[in-house]
Amino acid sequence: MKFAICNEIFQGWNLEEVCQRVAQIGYDALEIAPFTLANAVTDISAQERAHIRSLAQRSGLEISGIHWVLVKPEGLHITHPDADLRQRTSQYFCELVDFCADIGGHFMVVGSPKQRSILPGVAPEQAQAWAVETFRPPVRRAEKRGVVICLEPLAPAETNFINTATEAMAFTRPFNSPSFKIILDVKAMSSEAIPVPEIIRQAGPHFAYFHANDRNLKGPGFGDVDYRPIAVALKEVGYAGYVSVEVFKFEEGPVAIATRSLEYLKQVF
Repeated sequence: MKFAICNEIFQGWNLEEVCQRVAQIGYDALEIAPFTLANAVTDISAQERAHIRSLAQRSGLEISGIHWVLVKPEGLHITHPDADLRQRTSQYFCELVDFCADIGGHFMVVGSPKQRSILPGVAPEQAQAWAVETFRPPVRRAEKRGVVICLEPLAPAETNFINTATEAMAFTRPFNSPSFKIILDVKAMSSEAIPVPEIIRQAGPHFAYFHANDRNLKGPGFGDVDYRPIAVALKEVGYAGYVSVEVFKFEEGPVAIATRSLEYLKQVF
């Protein structure tokens, strides 16, 4: 099992400092939120992308991939009634795939609850069809670039489009592509009626990435979620990918969050 952590935890740090500290703490990889680097990945030159890749390599880190991909630029939407807007969103997903590959990443997490929610007056079936159209070109691009797009089921409190792992699998499977899978996130899975370890077992080969956090929006080990049965379930299904720390509350500070989260994960795994 490889352990990664998301860079937005280190707010205000430059990327070189982040890479050095993450490696020093003992992580294997860094996961990058593009909005922390630029308003749009199209603003990041080939030279800058090579530099990002080099910073990680010099620190002994891998770059696992990218997430929070539609935070910026503003205005993009996966299921919007406006066909031109959906086309721009689809094209930007292609740009994100290229960015991910260029910096050495392999996984692109698509959560973006606000940018996918079904708008008033839109039928769920129509939203589903539009979303399929939006994802087709980036999935093809991902196949060419060696990237896996990972669709994230999120709680109903965050979005009204794809709330469970079962729904996410039902959406991605018809693409029949090794470059379109789902991601499992402990915080999100905690909103389901099914226990987290059972969701993992049911998802089996259909998830390609894993986010570690707690239902309290902090890091693993900072709340009441017991990771021991989670670790057992991941091993049972043969998952040997990244377990990446993603948190949403930063009160303890980046170094404490990163250090305690990794210590806990290594203990339970």
